Amino acid sequence: TNRQERNSVNKCRHPLLPPISGARHGAPASPVRHRHPVAWTSIPPYISARTPRPNILITTAQPATRDSSLATTAHSTTVRRSLARAMAGGRRSGFAAAALLLLVFTAGCGAAPQGAEVTGLPGFDGALPSKHYAGYVTVDEKHGRNLFYYAVESERDPAKDPVVLWLNGGPGCSSFDGFVYEHGPFNFESGGSVKSLPKLHLNPYSWSKVSTMIYLDSPAGVGLSYSNNVSDYETGDLKTAADSHTFLLKWFQLYPEFLSNPFYIAGESYAGVYVPTLSHEVVKGIQGGAKPTINFKGYMVGNGVCDTVFDGNALVPFAHGMGLISEEIYQQAFTTCDGNYWNASDGTCESALVKIDSLISELNIYDILEPCYHGRSIKEANPQNSKLPTSFKDLGTTNKPFPVRTRMLGRAWPLRAPVKAGRVPLWQEVASGVPCMSDEVATAWLDNDGVRSAIHAQSVSSIGPWLLCTDKIDFNHDAGSMISYHKNLTSQGYRAIIFSGDHDMCVPYTGSEAWTKSMGYGVVDSWRPWFTNDQVSGYTEGYEHGLTFATIKGAGHTVPEYKPQEALAFYSRWLNGSKL
Repeated sequence: TNRQERNSVNKCRHPLLPPISGARHGAPASPVRHRHPVAWTSIPPYISARTPRPNILITTAQPATRDSSLATTAHSTTVRRSLARAMAGGRRSGFAAAALLLLVFTAGCGAAPQGAEVTGLPGFDGALPSKHYAGYVTVDEKHGRNLFYYAVESERDPAKDPVVLWLNGGPGCSSFDGFVYEHGPFNFESGGSVKSLPKLHLNPYSWSKVSTMIYLDSPAGVGLSYSNNVSDYETGDLKTAADSHTFLLKWFQLYPEFLSNPFYIAGESYAGVYVPTLSHEVVKGIQGGAKPTINFKGYMVGNGVCDTVFDGNALVPFAHGMGLISEEIYQQAFTTCDGNYWNASDGTCESALVKIDSLISELNIYDILEPCYHGRSIKEANPQNSKLPTSFKDLGTTNKPFPVRTRMLGRAWPLRAPVKAGRVPLWQEVASGVPCMSDEVATAWLDNDGVRSAIHAQSVSSIGPWLLCTDKIDFNHDAGSMISYHKNLTSQGYRAIIFSGDHDMCVPYTGSEAWTKSMGYGVVDSWRPWFTNDQVSGYTEGYEHGLTFATIKGAGHTVPEYKPQEALAFYSRWLNGSKL
């Protein structure tokens, strides 16, 4: 079972056993990943020794650059007996014993928990481009709170490439949004009808080309994650960060071969809150001695929520700069509102903002260049008994002909409704579905019994159908502004990139650029274009303390979906520590 797999954490080190400097788990194994010649020299002397040994030899990898936190061993009675039989013949059986030792090492201290590997996927023909793993990690044994992950090993060099945790936003939206529609290893082709199984094709711009990706459904109740205690579905920023940190500690126990790899946390939209709060938990854990020690290096936020004032004041200058409102209308709003658009109290200011809303309401909020479909009826929020702001009305949908779906990742704020402290409304309270998107392909695939079985997920009958954005959770924004988190993390030397699709009107780049600049860091790389294939792909500015701001030209709210090639370009360069 998954729980048994989680509990059988590899314990591969012993103070009396010979460490092998510079090696990793599986020291003598494959010529590609962790081969180390010293491993072979440690075995024959042990086997040929005449003095009886009560226990078996287990070689321990000891990389020069890290301190392993898995420092115990467990000896199976079955293994000891098998080894004893192999050694009974003395030197004649030396090679057999050596082979068995290698088997013991690679099986008992292997790269992944037994049964976690995904060996095939319905809808995809052929071998997977790299190893995939999936399953649950229990973050609360008492409540049975389980978070689902899908991990994709790097297709380049999984032994050295960075490991990146990906989080989608919402709150309440599944990270399979990123897997299916953005930067996962496959492009999904519709099967032709709502319930037909999609066809999967390799994605040439998958982020797993250069990194190992972990897609996490968080918090419990989102996507394929669940709890046996419904009270767990009342959650918030801080609890979500704590659970995700617990997940990471347990995940790295299950996959200790990735402990020395550089680790990053990335996400978009409301993950603008998830990412820095989780990063803070990880750093706090490292400083507090939490084991295993995560090799955390930095984080990435795309078109992310950050701060009530900066987010709320971003729309009007964005609309003006994009030519969506006239200079006269802009100046009227600027003058009457005194530049403060998010919390208008003056009647003249509010009138100016209502005028702006009316001028841009027919646009696709998630990419102003894309068409917006207005034929579908959308229910309005019920003003009776509702905690929703008045701007949560008449949300449109869009019909983006991207290969798979019309567009949008969930985020529960339309125009001029920034994130505020307190309860966060979910889409189902506002509209009949997440605006500007169709998730039929992802739903058809993830609700297929064969797919659920292949990825080791609970069945539809057990935890219900997969939803892009759930109405199951009751979420509280209790972490406040993210600016203090960003300042704390970057001032300690953790790298960060804040990237924005420059045609997103949901979380406009103008707000992200403004709050990034407000941190007061000196500029070390002045505003300039960055390129892909000799073409301008956006603009970037670099600051002290490893902070980078970047735009992606022509992209909307979910950058890798709109501009996959450019997204992979800036992603891989930034991970490598290169200039964009």
